[in-house]
Amino acid sequence: MRHEARLFDANANRAREGLRVLEDAARFLLDDAEMCASLKSIRHDLQGTVESLPIDRGALLAHRAVPDDRGTTVSTPGEMRRETMARVVAAAAGRTSEALRVLEEVAKTLPNSDAAARAFESLRYRVYDAERSLALSLGTGRARQWRLCVLITEALCVHHSWDRVAELALEGGADCLQLREKSLDGGELVRRARRLIEMARPHGASVIVNDRADVAIAAGADGVHLGQTDMTVEDTRRVAGFRLLVGVSTADIEQARCAVRAGGDYCGVGPMFATTTKPISTAVGVAYLREYLADDRCRRVPHLAIGGITPLNVSDLSREGARGVAVAAAVCGSDSPASACRSIREALRLGLNGDGG
Repeated sequence: MRHEARLFDANANRAREGLRVLEDAARFLLDDAEMCASLKSIRHDLQGTVESLPIDRGALLAHRAVPDDRGTTVSTPGEMRRETMARVVAAAAGRTSEALRVLEEVAKTLPNSDAAARAFESLRYRVYDAERSLALSLGTGRARQWRLCVLITEALCVHHSWDRVAELALEGGADCLQLREKSLDGGELVRRARRLIEMARPHGASVIVNDRADVAIAAGADGVHLGQTDMTVEDTRRVAGFRLLVGVSTADIEQARCAVRAGGDYCGVGPMFATTTKPISTAVGVAYLREYLADDRCRRVPHLAIGGITPLNVSDLSREGARGVAVAAAVCGSDSPASACRSIREALRLGLNGDGG
């Protein structure tokens, strides 16, 4: 019984520890009460199943022998390094399901423990499902809070070619470019996306493709931006996995909460002001930005305030706490896109530092 007791003790501890990591990720990273309660339930059911086994807890503790455990000195280089919290969750989920499998198999060798073995199996399936929900909700783990994203649309480029506008925007401090062309075919979109990537990489800037996950993947872009009528975040993950950052346009707090719960890496927040493409009646205004930044879960996700933003009104947004903005006509239509970008970034800086007055 000594070896079985040590197996049960070690793997019960391993499973409990992994579940606590998952539970705390749901609680503190996602602020998701429902997911947190589900993981807590799994942890409590695990404890109940362990206690149902024909092995006394005192015996488990008496057979525990950490100094004699050869496994404590065996490790791999990657064990002491986790690049993102998504990696932490993946490691914890893997450790938990592996431990549950050991508990299930060893329980099969004990008398009158068929029900316990089946319970461990059921717990393992519940952990698989919890891992899916938690991991998808965390997104890629690579999200950046950009300061200035410029939407590149050729029709808005009055004074320069679209690629020259992009080049000047990068010189002016844009740290993200979004290719936004609704009418071009896939081949031309891929070509333009690759051109933007070629220009953006030396500046450390990101490139996002509007609507088209397939184009973003083919071109090697950083991400895709979705509207409310485009593919869902979940469907996009089925196509792209975690290869792409996924952003979502939102016009109210419920849309934002849905995007965040689904694992969107960032949210477009707006439209803030009337634009040439959206009348004043569709502008949601600064009130929505305030609501987004006040929401416990949404404010943890990077955002880009968007819609009618110019060097003249961006300070209004930065004083409300906007950390990033997306701009189209004010840069693309400027005779000096670099200067327009510098003005927007400076207004953001002053507002965030409280120097805008």
